[in-house]
Amino acid sequence: MKGQATVVKNAGSHFLLSTLPEWAPFPAVLKGKIRLAGSDSTNPVAVGDHVMYEYQQEPSITHPASIIEVSDRDNYLIRKSTNLSRQSHVIAANLDRAFIVVTLYFPEIKLPFLDRILLTCEVYGIPATIVLNKVDIFKKEFPDELADFHRIYESAGYPIIETSALTGEGIDILRDAIGSRDECRVCLFTGESGVGKSSIIKALDPSLNPKVGDISIAHLQGKHTTSLYEMYPVSSGGFIIDSPGLRGFGLVDLKKEEIGLYFPEMLSEMKACRFTPCTHTHEPGCAVKLAVEQGRISQERYNSYLGMLEEDNKFRA
Repeated sequence: MKGQATVVKNAGSHFLLSTLPEWAPFPAVLKGKIRLAGSDSTNPVAVGDHVMYEYQQEPSITHPASIIEVSDRDNYLIRKSTNLSRQSHVIAANLDRAFIVVTLYFPEIKLPFLDRILLTCEVYGIPATIVLNKVDIFKKEFPDELADFHRIYESAGYPIIETSALTGEGIDILRDAIGSRDECRVCLFTGESGVGKSSIIKALDPSLNPKVGDISIAHLQGKHTTSLYEMYPVSSGGFIIDSPGLRGFGLVDLKKEEIGLYFPEMLSEMKACRFTPCTHTHEPGCAVKLAVEQGRISQERYNSYLGMLEEDNKFRA
């Protein structure tokens, strides 16, 4: 028999599928012939993918279904892989929104890292919201830095939700942004290690835990499986994908002359540049450089842009 489902957990070569919005996960494996066919990524099947599967008998741990086809993606978040045998790694697919969790300190934020994620969301058409966690600390100890962060990213057009997993501040606002029971929205939570993603997810829904349904991924994976990507249903509505903490975020398949097109605040200014194309670095009559000088584009974001121009397709935070 055959059917359609969404990938809700990825543990290397083993997966869990569910027919969303119904939450009833069951195990699956990749059909060997499609495992690497036509893909230059480390994971041709990602959490959020819509797939066709088949099974000889009702799927179970001992008799998993076989994924036989991956449907075209509406969008996906991708980064440069650290695995040199493949070019890229798909973090998640078919997203309604990406929530990028950051902290000003503990760990200290790296703006170029955040800007690379935001730019990639722009490239692949994923609405992005910044979640600034541990804000209970920053309001007391670093009010000026907090104001600067809002200035930089709100002027670029990105919404910011301030949260504290410790005090509960902003959790209701974030929960509402994820969606309701009437919406089958799929949202990604991503960010550096240590920013409190797991704590936020537990604050959103205390019932969430490392298991999906009644099937433990420990029964499906080998000893050498490393990072897990998984989706959770939120009791108030919607689904969230949790990803392992990232250490770096390299850009994929983006030409240098295209980078500026995915900085929203630069895109609105560059139409007035004297020369086309314009790199916004040395050309006379550059409207982008003028906007930086006049404060309409933040110096911090412009510095990130220059760093992306200079990098050799590799970034490690």
